[in-house]
Amino acid sequence: MSRSTTFRAALAGLLLPAAAALASESGEPGGVFAGDLGNALWTLVIFGLVVFVLGKFAWKPILKGLADREAFIRASLEHAKKDRDEAESRLREYSEKLVHARKEATEIVEEARRDADAVRHKIENEARAEAAAAIERAKREIGIAQETAVKELYGLAARLSTDVAARVLGREIRPEDHDRLIRDSIAELTGQKN
Repeated sequence: MSRSTTFRAALAGLLLPAAAALASESGEPGGVFAGDLGNALWTLVIFGLVVFVLGKFAWKPILKGLADREAFIRASLEHAKKDRDEAESRLREYSEKLVHARKEATEIVEEARRDADAVRHKIENEARAEAAAAIERAKREIGIAQETAVKELYGLAARLSTDVAARVLGREIRPEDHDRLIRDSIAELTGQKN
């Protein structure tokens, strides 16, 4: 209670018995506060003592307890607000980290896709180069085999022609002459071919 409330209660305690005493003198029936002035004075003194004792020993501890409770509630509210702000800050931070992590994951996937495409193109190009090299090797081997076959065919044709010429001439050609005729025939055929 505040001091003005206490003063009002004390004033009411003084005035009500006095009003009751005046009412009883005028012949009106007495009310709750009917009595004499002495009784009113003792009531007022006792009321003052009760107010003093309550003020000295009860109201200060009660007010102090209420003030402590108010301070505790304020501190708790401030602590709760601080915790909420920290939680919101962490939530924003985690959200930003999550967005950043998703972005990095997307970039990693895209980079892996690009690397896979590059490796695929490299493998395809190497396979094409190896195939082209194999085709060129095969063409060279075919050309060599063809030249060898042509030379053998020319040699066989030259032998046959010398054998035919020998028969036509009716005599036997010596091996040296035979070899010379073959070489000359081959040179003549290859010269005409080229």
